[in-house]
Amino acid sequence: MKRAILLSTLLLSQFGTSQLLKTEGKKIVNEKGENIQLRGMGLGGWMLQEGYMLKTADFAGPQYKIKEKIAELIGVDGMNQFYKAYLKNGITKQDIDFLARSGFNSVRLPMHYNLYTLPIEKEPKKGQNTWLEEGFKMTDELLKWCTDNKIYLILDLHAAPGGQGNDVNISDNDKSKPSLWVSEENQKKTIALWKKLAERYKDSPWIGGYDLINEPNINFTGKNPNGTDEASNAPLWKLQKEITEAIRTVDKKHIIFIEGNAWGNNYNGLIPIWDNNLAFSFHKYWNYNNDETLKFALDLRDKHNMPIWLGETGENSNVWFTELIQLLDKHNIGYAFWPMKKIDNIAGITNVKITPEYQKLLDYWKNGGEKPSKEFARKALMQITENYKFSNVEIKHDVIDAMFRQTKENTSKPFKNHQIPGKIFATEYDLGKMGIAYEDKDFINLWVSDSSKRSEWNSGNQMRNDGVDIYKSEDNEYYVGKTETGEWLQYTINSKSDKAYTFDIKYSSENDAKIRVEDALGKQITTVAMKSTGGNENWQTVFAKGINLRKGENKVRIYFENNGVNLKYFEVK
Repeated sequence: MKRAILLSTLLLSQFGTSQLLKTEGKKIVNEKGENIQLRGMGLGGWMLQEGYMLKTADFAGPQYKIKEKIAELIGVDGMNQFYKAYLKNGITKQDIDFLARSGFNSVRLPMHYNLYTLPIEKEPKKGQNTWLEEGFKMTDELLKWCTDNKIYLILDLHAAPGGQGNDVNISDNDKSKPSLWVSEENQKKTIALWKKLAERYKDSPWIGGYDLINEPNINFTGKNPNGTDEASNAPLWKLQKEITEAIRTVDKKHIIFIEGNAWGNNYNGLIPIWDNNLAFSFHKYWNYNNDETLKFALDLRDKHNMPIWLGETGENSNVWFTELIQLLDKHNIGYAFWPMKKIDNIAGITNVKITPEYQKLLDYWKNGGEKPSKEFARKALMQITENYKFSNVEIKHDVIDAMFRQTKENTSKPFKNHQIPGKIFATEYDLGKMGIAYEDKDFINLWVSDSSKRSEWNSGNQMRNDGVDIYKSEDNEYYVGKTETGEWLQYTINSKSDKAYTFDIKYSSENDAKIRVEDALGKQITTVAMKSTGGNENWQTVFAKGINLRKGENKVRIYFENNGVNLKYFEVK
């Protein structure tokens, strides 16, 4: 009764202002007929963890393996306590408020079926569906937070009963149990779950749609285990059609998103379109941002006169993000980036901070050795659940800037308010596109046949998500390293008066080198010779005198004229 009252109040509050989405030819529109480009974030890692998100990928990829590792240290009860806190803290109203403030108008919820219903092997009666309140309650709360912010919630079945493919991490697939595709019971449970969800949310205007099966990847008849060479995909289309039909018995309003095989992109053998409110979802990672890489999706849209949605993308540099969003804007394609939170994350909008204690658990799981005590492990794991709280995550302003401001503007803005005299860390260069705020040779990650194109952009994997390589020194301070000839960094500096300053530059270098200081218009201010310090962690200071800065704002660029200079900070005196 309490839930019914809550949902009724929610719906009444939206009466007359409902902006329910639907398809209209190649577009997604609201009830006013206005084009809606979904700009979303996927809540990956909340209901379903993949090993790389918790840094356990080397020894525990799928979630059930992660749970085994945790239970090994703190017991099943302790593991359950960990997950209870993890789910409570992982996504809260504060997270959704933040997404809306940042500019996102939608979120994609990757659901694990086991929060909503029992696995078939645990059902008290064969063929029965036992419904679990936990997942539905979490979804109810999330929908309320989205409604409060007037952003759309797209439900995504990320882990289907039995698992929908051979990439076991993404669907928590236990190969010792029957998969979705070989078990009729699992398929019936999947259909029943979607019907249950649709019945519950059929009248919710801020449900953006139903994403039926995330990234199917299976060889029905082909040789590639992930379905890249499948020609017909007949079982996939059959199941998605049956799910659609079940949903339509209770909900005729909401958009249904369908995905192809091979992680969502193989649409071979697509049968005649079976519903008038469908959209295609595709996924895009680690390839070029040009029309050619979108051609298959654009062709789908044109052929069937249906919308396309980039349901999952990310895990790349700021340069790639900006280029991709500009490409999607050009073609009126909505998107959902992935993921919002993970541990040691520079490529997302937030970072969950690792702790030395948690690192000790990781080292033990990976390498063995002395087993941490139960109490030590429990405290370490519970601290990680605290770190997942929005109030404790690190906001990645550079990523947000790349996703929004940099897609529209060719300007820079200060990373920090640098008032001089004062110390300016090398890592605090301006926010902006490459070529405007900085220049770097390795700035993108492309999975292409030419291996020379593959780069980890920020090879130090610290602090920021541009191409600039940032490391942490032995004294626990960040510095810019792996510099190459021709790279540069720009800093916005505020001076209280016209004055000549001295720059005390903290650096290290294995070879003699030189840097050049210019203003943003290319006027040279000074050059600075740097003697070899004999190693990356042998820090020395060099002085550059007589640097004239005007009153107010100054944009100063530091150019590297040689490879291998490490720059920690410069103090303006």
